Order: sequence, then C-alpha cells, then structure tokens
Amino acid sequence: MHKFDAIYDSIVIGAGHAGVEACLALARTGHKTLVVTLSLDAIAFMACNPAIGGTAKGHLVREVDALGGQMGLAADANLLQIRMLNTGKGAAVRSLRGQEDKAKYHGYMKSVLERQENLDILQSEVSEILTEDGKVCGVRTAQGQTFGCRGIVVATGVYLNAEIIIGEFRQKVGPNGFCRATGLTDSLLALGLPTRRFKTGTPARIDGKTVDFSKMSVQHGDDDIYPFSFMTDGTLPNKRPCYLTYTTEETKRIIMSNLDRSPLFNGSIKSVGPRYCPSIEDKVVRFADKERHQIFIEPECEDTDELYVQGMSSSLPVDVQIAMYHSVTGLEHCKIMRYAYAIEYDCIDPTSLSPSLETKAVEGLFLAGQINGSSGYEEAAAQGIIAGINCARKLDGKPAIVLPRDSSYIGVLIDDLVTKGTNEPYRMMTARAEHRLYLRQENADERLTPIGRKAGLVDDARFARFAAKLQELDAIRSALGESVKSADVKAFLTRVGCDADGVKGCKLGDLLRRSEVSAAALRDFFPKLQNFSLRNLEEAATEIKYAGYLDKQKSFAEKMKKLDEKPLSPDTDYSAISGLRIEARQKLDKIKPLSLGQAARISGVSPADITVLMVWLARSK
Repeated sequence: MHKFDAIYDSIVIGAGHAGVEACLALARTGHKTLVVTLSLDAIAFMACNPAIGGTAKGHLVREVDALGGQMGLAADANLLQIRMLNTGKGAAVRSLRGQEDKAKYHGYMKSVLERQENLDILQSEVSEILTEDGKVCGVRTAQGQTFGCRGIVVATGVYLNAEIIIGEFRQKVGPNGFCRATGLTDSLLALGLPTRRFKTGTPARIDGKTVDFSKMSVQHGDDDIYPFSFMTDGTLPNKRPCYLTYTTEETKRIIMSNLDRSPLFNGSIKSVGPRYCPSIEDKVVRFADKERHQIFIEPECEDTDELYVQGMSSSLPVDVQIAMYHSVTGLEHCKIMRYAYAIEYDCIDPTSLSPSLETKAVEGLFLAGQINGSSGYEEAAAQGIIAGINCARKLDGKPAIVLPRDSSYIGVLIDDLVTKGTNEPYRMMTARAEHRLYLRQENADERLTPIGRKAGLVDDARFARFAAKLQELDAIRSALGESVKSADVKAFLTRVGCDADGVKGCKLGDLLRRSEVSAAALRDFFPKLQNFSLRNLEEAATEIKYAGYLDKQKSFAEKMKKLDEKPLSPDTDYSAISGLRIEARQKLDKIKPLSLGQAARISGVSPADITVLMVWLARSK
C-alpha cells in the first residue's frame, strides 16, 4: 500500500492544450482534480505557431467548444486576426483560423484554471505512475511526493525526453527552452506501453522593426465572419495584419549547399517528422522544381515586435539560418530574436489505446494529445476533452463516450489514431473525414452539444442558446418550404442577375438550389426571412444546396453504423479463426477492435477478412 501526501479523484499530467481541456472536464464534472505541469509559465503555451484553427483544425475547435470545452472561448478572447479559409471552395472545407496573442492566450488559460472549482495546480515533474492490481492508484513526482487517485490523464505533449536540435548543437530541453520530463517514459514502458521517437520543429522569430513590409502582400482578416465559440456574440475585431512573402532562388542555393550540415539530411536526426508540415530544407529538396515557396509573416503578440516566420521551420546551423532568412523577400535586414529548431521527443503507439483513450494495459490510465502521436494544438485539445470526459465517467461508473466517425472530426481523429495508428505526427485534414459534407463547422453544436450536456460540461446557459438555435432553424426550414408567386420569383432573379425567362412559382427554398443565389440575397429580398439570423439561414441554405450529397453520406453512414453495432470481444483469439489471413490475424490481435466496423478500418484487414469475421460471428451466436 502506498502512503500519499494527498488524495484526489483524478490527476492530469501536463497542462498544455490537451491537459487544460482534460483537467477542466474533470473538475467541471465534480471531480477533485490535480493538474501537474513542469512550468506554470507553460500552461496552454503556443510553442510553435501562435494561431488556433486552420483547415480541418477549425472544425476541431468548434467541436471542442460544442462539447463545452475552453479552446474556442480562449481563441475568441485573445484574437489578433481571424479569417475564414477556403471561402472559394465548398462549405465542407471552409475553416476558421485565428492569429492569437500567445502571451494573453497563456494568461487567459492560466487564469481559467486558477479560478476553476475542484482544481489544484502544481508545478512539478511526475516521474512515475503508480498502480495496484492493474489499476492506477497515484503518481510520484521527481521531488518525492506521492499523490493518490483513481484516474489519470497523461498529456505530456512533446516534453518526454525532449531534445532541441540546431545544426550540430543539441540541448536537452523542451519547447522554447522549458525544462523537459525525464522519468515518465520509463514508467510508461514498465506499464507495457510501446514508445517511439517523433520530431517536429518551429521557425525563427524575428524583430518586426527590421522587416521591409513594403515588399510583401498584406493579409487582412475578415470582418464579418462568426467566431470560434457558439457562446461568443457578434463578430470580432482584427487588430493586426499578417503578410505574405516568398523565398528566392538564393534561399534554395543556400539550403542546397548546406545540406551536409542539416541534421535532417546528415543522419543526426533519426526520428520521424510531420509530412504535412515539413521544414524549409525538406520542402526545397522534395519540391526541387519549385522556384519559390510561400512564407507568412505573423504577429506573436499585440504588444511586441516579435514575428513568426510561418513556412520556414528549420534545424540548420545558426550561420546558415541567418543567410537563409536574409534571402527572403523583405527579410534582407531582419534580426533574428529566436533561432529555428527541431525537437525530438518520446510518444506512444496509439493503437495501445481503446477508443475511449484509456490504455488497454492499465485501467484508469488515459492518454491525450501529442503523446499519442498527433500534432497540433487543436488535435491535442480534442483528445484532451474526450480523455477528461471518459476519465470522469470511469470514476462515476458510467460507460465511456465514443464519438463515431460520422459524428465529428474528433471521432475521425481518435478512430484513426487508435485503429490505424500513425508512423508520423498525425495532422487532421478534411480529406480524412469521409462524412465531411455533414461535419461542417456551423453545425458542430447540433452534432455535439447534446453529448456535452450528457457528459455534464454544457451548462444551462449554453444549452438554452442551443435550444433557441434549433427552434429558429425549424422556423427557417418552415419558411423556406412556403410557396412564392411567379412574379416575386422573377423579380428576385432579375435583381440577383439570373435569367428569369419562363420562371414559375416555386418554394422559397428552391431558389437556393441555384449556385448564384445566396442566403443573404434571399433574406434581403423577402421580408419573411428578415427576422432570422443570417448565420442560421446560411446553414439551412447549405442543407438545401447539398441535399442530394448529404442524403448519400447519410446512407453510407447508416451502412457503416450497422458494422459498428456488431460488437467484438476484446478477448477474441483471432489466431483460432480459420479463414483469416495471417496479416489480418496479427493486426486484429494487436488492435483488439471493439466492433466489426472498427475491424474493417484496420490497415491490413481486407473486406474478405471482414466477411470471414461476419460468418464467424453468426456461427458463434
């Protein structure tokens, strides 16, 4: 039996973007929680790009918000600029992106944690996870303290045995020079969790006073788009612009002539980096035919001249970095304030987790964020809130909440990690979601707020606002179903520049099927729509414009749901099932899928193997 200095219901290890959402979810559902962080100054710290959202990531933020999480509210409160990406494309791939004040964002989140009931914060290093009879029972810190608990969420980010690399220089520290965690990896290995080594990186930060913005294209924010959180009213002001510039032929020459000094190419970095966020030297080599690459110059804070050079992460030596950055248009005389670096760190194989994010090896132990092989603040927050929710439900003796792939990007993210695994830092993309036309940003609350309510994270004020939206959407759909006289149809089409010859009366919503007709134009012309919010009217318009495609996705989702409703026991011995291929047996034994649907998504399990399993299930019954 362990003797503890204090006892909690739950302990969260790490207070980055995953740890923040996890500890808030636990505390807000009434569980006495301790969050342990290596540094109070690193709470929700943006070690890389000071931005929230982006393609597919904006979807994750709105889903975290719909569940009752904090990231969307924090992003809205600390914005420098907000934009909607992919506006020239379909509704499914449009994503919010907010440039944040990284100092204020950290301060905001630290304040939220400090004021949260049921939550204690401790600056320390957890070196060991304590267990009894295969269940977690507490943690031990490097300073020798022990804390008891019944549930643990590990959200250590990139801090496990982290090492920063700049050319030949190596330093055993975490991001931004914060101290790293050195003992926990051995504890995880001892508990049976397989680890691997991943890499990520960040570009240099430069002094804005030394940048020639006249040679760049200014990138302003959008003034009339909705915010991240469903609880934020109105639109948000844009305080600072971003700028677009390009590398040059000289940039390419400098990099290519120094590849022998690049840790990525001389063999000194052996870990796996992110394919979808490569370093500038990796981009120059992989896309040798390109004459130049886009570079975005972005503010880090409202009250500082420090700028982030997006698109130029690197691990090249300092002298090469200076020459390389000076070769970029507008940066000829820039002064570097912080050098670019690569960072290697330990993480685990996420296939060792169940879909609830609980480890298969130890009961009550949940993992969330970059320790699971993902990358990005948004992916981390998404896992953090689910791990927190399910740890809380475990403590209460309730079944886990597992989001299916057709419910959310969060469901896709977690299913991809625990079912397929990843051999590189995983990044969320719209292409990963087969139901992405349904999983749009604006309907995240309709998909997930009832689940957040069930989990105990959606309070009465949020749920009342959600119910009011549903009521208005019903009224909008009813209004769009009303008939319009041919004279009014002709007048409207003429006004918006459409051919009105031979038009007849129709339902109001039918006009939205025309690509030239927008919800805003329809509302401006027809008085019966002018009392409705444009945001909700646009959502209804999207449903009408894409009705056929949405029906197809719904039909496909129903077919997959039938497979997901056929359970498989985690104790199944797949080596004993005749007819399965050897690879399928090995993969199924490793993953231990909980349903036939999950089995079908495992890489290496073919449709023929699924047929064998279906026959075996039928015979077993």
